[in-house]
Amino acid sequence: MLDIRYKDKAYLSKYDLDVNLFNEFDLVVYDVIPVRKVFILNTDKGDKVLKKVNYSIKQLEFINYGIEYIKNNNFNRIIEFEKTKSNLIYVLWKSDIYCIMNLVEGRECEYSNPVDVMLTSRAIAELHKASQGLIDEDAFKKLLQTNEQRYSCGKMIENFSEKLKELMFFKNIATLNENKNEFDCIFLEHVQYYEENIIKSINILKGSQYYNLCKDKEKIVFCHHDLAHHNILIHKEEVYFLDFDYAVIDLKVHDICNFTNKAIKDFCYDIDKCNSILSEYTSINPLDDREIKVLYGMLSFPEDFYSISRDYYTRKKQWSEQIFLSRLKKKVEYKKDREEFLESFKDYYNC
Repeated sequence: MLDIRYKDKAYLSKYDLDVNLFNEFDLVVYDVIPVRKVFILNTDKGDKVLKKVNYSIKQLEFINYGIEYIKNNNFNRIIEFEKTKSNLIYVLWKSDIYCIMNLVEGRECEYSNPVDVMLTSRAIAELHKASQGLIDEDAFKKLLQTNEQRYSCGKMIENFSEKLKELMFFKNIATLNENKNEFDCIFLEHVQYYEENIIKSINILKGSQYYNLCKDKEKIVFCHHDLAHHNILIHKEEVYFLDFDYAVIDLKVHDICNFTNKAIKDFCYDIDKCNSILSEYTSINPLDDREIKVLYGMLSFPEDFYSISRDYYTRKKQWSEQIFLSRLKKKVEYKKDREEFLESFKDYYNC
């Protein structure tokens, strides 16, 4: 874990590691260690994690309410906020928001490890199950009124349509560029294919029971929405979830799609690995045919190609030209594997 601790130097340099900040949490800090975009604190009350939050207090309260609800439903393998002397989960410090969490012991999930994937599939199902009923809570309904962007249920077709427009806009940028580089050329060579993928994805969702599912409260859960390997820790075969910064309210298949897309890439889009994920998940939390059809529509969306194109043409990530190029090449290389996977999924699940 610590071998990557200097990766985000620029972001970490914006932290204010003031002793008085730690005093607000009633902590004596002996040492600070940078890891990704946070600091590990060695304190008189054990090891903690210091995080500078880059969203509003209302969004932080939304996340915390969801986490507390899940914990109250007996799923404790989740982050826990340290309270301040004022019994808050954050401190406003020099125009920034800081929070401190308990450090979770464990190793990062490895998507190339079938056992890790199996354990995580079941844990996601347990996490979702523990969050069912959350949207019926009156206090949570009030939080949703001020966090509308966190309610994703029913917005997927519109979201995919907007992403299609973005991809077409990026195509115009690359086409009009008189001095096309290698990224532009590869992007233009493949973009039409992926535009057709998005149209197909939208049509699958339109032909599904998507909107009816979004009216079924039992299918709607607190989704993690960022199931990257470093947000999942495994300790003694127990799976823990970190970093709910991007959490949303949506259908269960939202997280399942996110996790499946990340996991099967390491297995050349092997349909058996996807079947294993769904088998483990449904052993805990069942999915009906309507959900499987919507999942098929979601998996059909070319998230990898869209995201690398967006990040490049909007410069959302400060990567070098070479990193962007190598990642784009990697994503278009498995085009055929992905195509065969989607066809196998459609046949196997009768979509």
